[in-house]
Amino acid sequence: MSRLIPAAVLLAWLSGCAVGPRFEPPAAPTVTGYTAEPLPAQTAAAPVRDGDAQRLVAGMDVPADWWALFRSPDLDALIADALANSPTLQAAKAALRQATELRDAQRGALLPTLQGQYTTTRQQDAVGTLSPTLSSQAPTYNLHTAQVSVSYLFDVFGANRRRIESAGALAEAQRFELEGAYLTLTSNVVAAAIEEASLREQLAATNDIVRGEREIARILRRQFEIGAIAELDVLAQDAQLATTEATIPTLEKQLAQQQDLLVALTGRMPSDAATPTFLLGNLTLPQDLPVSIPANLVRQRPDVRAAEAQLHAATADVGVAIGDLLPQISLIASSGSAATDFAGLFAAGNVFWAVGAGLSETLFAGGTLVHRKRAAEAALDEAGAQYRSVVVAAFQNVADTLQALELDAKGVTAAARAEQAAEQSLEATRRNVEIGATSSLAVLNAEQIYDEAQLGLAVARANRYSDTAALFQALGGGWWNVRADAAQRD
Repeated sequence: MSRLIPAAVLLAWLSGCAVGPRFEPPAAPTVTGYTAEPLPAQTAAAPVRDGDAQRLVAGMDVPADWWALFRSPDLDALIADALANSPTLQAAKAALRQATELRDAQRGALLPTLQGQYTTTRQQDAVGTLSPTLSSQAPTYNLHTAQVSVSYLFDVFGANRRRIESAGALAEAQRFELEGAYLTLTSNVVAAAIEEASLREQLAATNDIVRGEREIARILRRQFEIGAIAELDVLAQDAQLATTEATIPTLEKQLAQQQDLLVALTGRMPSDAATPTFLLGNLTLPQDLPVSIPANLVRQRPDVRAAEAQLHAATADVGVAIGDLLPQISLIASSGSAATDFAGLFAAGNVFWAVGAGLSETLFAGGTLVHRKRAAEAALDEAGAQYRSVVVAAFQNVADTLQALELDAKGVTAAARAEQAAEQSLEATRRNVEIGATSSLAVLNAEQIYDEAQLGLAVARANRYSDTAALFQALGGGWWNVRADAAQRD
């Protein structure tokens, strides 16, 4: 007994070890900004709707329901519908449940395995060759056997713990895949709603342009009939009108497809339900926008966190491969009873038992285990490179979005100036017509320029909304602020 105690202590100490590299979360990038040149604290402003400056607030947290900042009840309701019915989310939730169950199943390897077995057979011994099995010498008999066995594989070098660690990391990766699915779905709904509103504005402005060009074509045709202008002027205007008219079916197609997309994002068939009508005038452009500290971005982005978990799993898999190269120590015990009738199973003389320990080591397997170890190390290098790639792409995404916010705000300013200049030109042309200084055709031309300027302004306004939504997505969407009992995470 005195010898068994040191052996047990040694096994317990070894069981606390785990071969292979220990995972350490990668350090956050040391950069202090997202762009090479510092961006202004707020964007440009213009004296038009959706032209207000947006302030970039460093360190401001991202709300979980960031889309509510657009102050559109229809948008809020549509996102709630999508979160409740999206098959993409349902699939991601099922994948997380699967990964969690596989992790929990792997944990069972640390505990003993207990098995029970009962068999009954009718058999006859070959008494002409072999001695009878039974003590009664009867060659034909029934045999009932009941047995309980216990086996335990000592995790001496921690290979099983590394397997559990790997399975846990994969479950963690799947959890962030689910968070990424939430973020992608909500961002897609917001982007689709903004695009629908933009297309409606563009379609309305284009129809105004077409009406103006048709009136110009009518006037030119009348002037040609009386010999005031050449036919070439009429044909040129007809070509311009046809070109503009050709853009309307394209815009109508895009609008219809955008509506189908919004329905599909809610998990329904396009023919099953209609979505609300979105207009830019029914949305509010958020004034204060968060800009997360660069060091925090890697903790906020679901794709970065998922890549980190994959790196963790790859690190643990190296330990698994190393553990497979080392000896395996097991303990086996069994006890049971055998009898020719069921009642005899409980007789004292029919009981048997066995206790044993085993040590196994693969001496030769054609290099299989060594190559598996090298493959695991290569997979670890791959996961590390993929993680760095995801981090670089994340920072690029934020940088692109911040620059788009600034430049598209300037675009609204420029479009507003163009619209204002076109409006002033139109008013001046109308005054000249009233005093006979110019023809009504000049008014129609001025109106066409004004309509085109309104079209450009509508597109520029929609870009600011799209950039704002893209920023919230680029910063991770605020999943860390979701309450544990929130309905969208059930």
